[in-house]
Amino acid sequence: MDADSTLREQLLHLLRGGNAHMDFDHAVADFPIEYVNYRPPHVDYTPWHLLEHMRIAQWDILEFVRNPAHVSPPWPDGYWPSLEEQADAAKWDQTIRAFHADRGALEAMIMDPAVELTAPLPHAPNYTILREILLVADHNAYHLGEFAILRQVMGTWSR
Repeated sequence: MDADSTLREQLLHLLRGGNAHMDFDHAVADFPIEYVNYRPPHVDYTPWHLLEHMRIAQWDILEFVRNPAHVSPPWPDGYWPSLEEQADAAKWDQTIRAFHADRGALEAMIMDPAVELTAPLPHAPNYTILREILLVADHNAYHLGEFAILRQVMGTWSR
């Protein structure tokens, strides 16, 4: 396997998780819907807020890469739902589906040999697709760990 193919495969594994950190699907599997709006002690947000934050950040980075006219949400408030906002089962599922869809678009970008991962972005020459993929993977891994700890504190892991 050549270096480019190896890099793409390794990026795909990093983005999907499961190497040094839990993957997204395992983290959210069998999450009890009655806890999506629960605020654990000393935590300002809910499990749904955290997943929605991950979705928004991943979507923003994807759009930054593929759309030169994209305008990012205001930092930091635009990257989180309001603390008063709550999710029902449909909104929870919508967050998870949208997260998967955007991650799928990033995965397709990674595996497209026509995409030059290390080339500067035409509209942002100090950035590359490789940098943005690493940023998404890093951000997702951090918050998946946080989500897993919330689950542990709330006792929502299946036995």
